[in-house]
Amino acid sequence: MNVLVVGGGAREHALCAAVARSKNATLFSVMSNLNPGIEQLAKEFLVTKETNVDVVTQFAVSRKADLVLVGPEAPLEAGIVDSLRKAGIASCAPSKAAARIETNKEWMRNLLQRYQIPGQLAFEVVTNAQDAKAFIERLHGEVAIKPIGLTGGKGVRVAGDHFNGTQEALAYITEVIEKKIGGAAKVLLEEKAVGEEFTLQAFSDGEHLAPLPAVQDHKRLLPDDQGPNTGGMGSYSCVDGLLPFLREGEYKEGLHILELIVLALKKEGHPYIGPIYGQFMLTHSDVKLIEVNARFGDPEAMNVLPLLQTDFLEVCSAMLSQTLEKTPLSLAKKSTVCKYVVPEGYGVKSMSGYPITVDEQAIQSLGDLVFYASVNKKNHDIVTGTSRAVAVVGIADTIDSAEKQCEAGLSYIHGEHLFVRHDIGTRPLLERRSTHMQKIRGKP
Repeated sequence: MNVLVVGGGAREHALCAAVARSKNATLFSVMSNLNPGIEQLAKEFLVTKETNVDVVTQFAVSRKADLVLVGPEAPLEAGIVDSLRKAGIASCAPSKAAARIETNKEWMRNLLQRYQIPGQLAFEVVTNAQDAKAFIERLHGEVAIKPIGLTGGKGVRVAGDHFNGTQEALAYITEVIEKKIGGAAKVLLEEKAVGEEFTLQAFSDGEHLAPLPAVQDHKRLLPDDQGPNTGGMGSYSCVDGLLPFLREGEYKEGLHILELIVLALKKEGHPYIGPIYGQFMLTHSDVKLIEVNARFGDPEAMNVLPLLQTDFLEVCSAMLSQTLEKTPLSLAKKSTVCKYVVPEGYGVKSMSGYPITVDEQAIQSLGDLVFYASVNKKNHDIVTGTSRAVAVVGIADTIDSAEKQCEAGLSYIHGEHLFVRHDIGTRPLLERRSTHMQKIRGKP
C-alpha cells in the first residue's frame, strides 16, 4: 500500500513511524521542512507548503497513493481531503466541512448547542470589544478569550494566567479583532473552566470511536506552569489509560461527548473519518469541553501511537470501511513521558538556525524514541527552526521510570540555545495536579 503522510513535525514523524511498522507499506511524505526522521523512513518526499492543495494532490496522484494521512490542521482547513477525494484518493482525515469542529470555534460551539451535547461552556461571539464588556462583567472577569480561527495553540488567553480584569481583557479582544488573529475579526468568549486538563484521542469511522489512553499536555513554557503558552512542551500517559487525577467514569464522560459530536457531524452531512481529540477540563462538577481538534495532538500523538500494537493500516482501513467497532484495538500496557527540546526564546522570539546534534542510536539503546519536529536538514547538519525541535519519549511500566528514561535520552541531544521543561512527568508535578483536583472536588 502506498501511503502519503502530509506534514513535517514530530507528530507526523510519529505517524510515519506507525506506517513504517505496518506490513507492505510504502511511505511517501509532503512536508514544509526537511524533517530528517521522516526522510529516513520515506521512499520519496516533497518539500512544499502543506497547504498547497493542488501540488499535494498532484504528488499523491503521481505516486499512486492508496491512502493519505494529514497531520496538521492547516491543510484540513485548506480542503486537502476534498481535493484528494475528487482525485479518487482516500484519506483518514476529515473533510473541510467536518474539520470546522477545530478550524471554526464559533461553529463548534453552535454545533454543541444545537445538539444539546453536554460539557458546554457559556460563550458569546463578538466583533468589537464593547460588545464583550457585559459578558465579561457578568462572569466577573473569569473568561477565556479565543480567536475564532487557527493560531497554532498560542492564541488563547485566560483570566488570571494571561490577563487580569476587564480592561486587560478588552485590550486583547481589540488586538485580535484589529489584527484578525486567527484569520477573522471575531472573538469567541467563554467562561473560564477551573480544574485539570486532559486530552482524549480516538479513531473515528464516522459513527463509532476507538478511544486511546488519556494524556496530559503542558502548554506553558516554564516549570510549574509559568511563562507563555506554547504548542505544547511535553506530555505523559499512564499504564492504566487514565491519569493520576482522572477517574474511569470521567474518562467515559469525555468519550461520550466525543461520540455525540461525531454523531452530530454525521447528522449534519459531514461524517468524520480519522483521528479526533477532545481537550477537556475536569471541573468540580463534571467534564467540560475546552476544544475539539480534527487530528492527533502534538505532542499527545507521541504518547499513544508507539503503544499501538494493532497494525496501524488495519485501523485506517477500518475507519474508511466503517468497521471500527469490529476491529479490536490492542495497545501496550505502558506509561509514557514525552519532553520537547525547543530553541531558547520559544513562545516569544526563538533563537533559530543553530546546529543540533542527536545521538539517535544512544537514545534508542535506552528504549526511548526520538521524533524530529521543526528542524531543517541543511547539507549534513540539522538546524533549529522557530518552533519545537526534537521530542524524546520514554516508555516504561511506570511514569517514574518513563520520566527517568526520557531524561536519560535527552542527555544525548546537544546544541547551543536549547531549552527543555524538565518537570514534566516528575512525581512532584503529578502530586500537585492530584492535590489540586482534590481541592477542586472539595476534598481535604
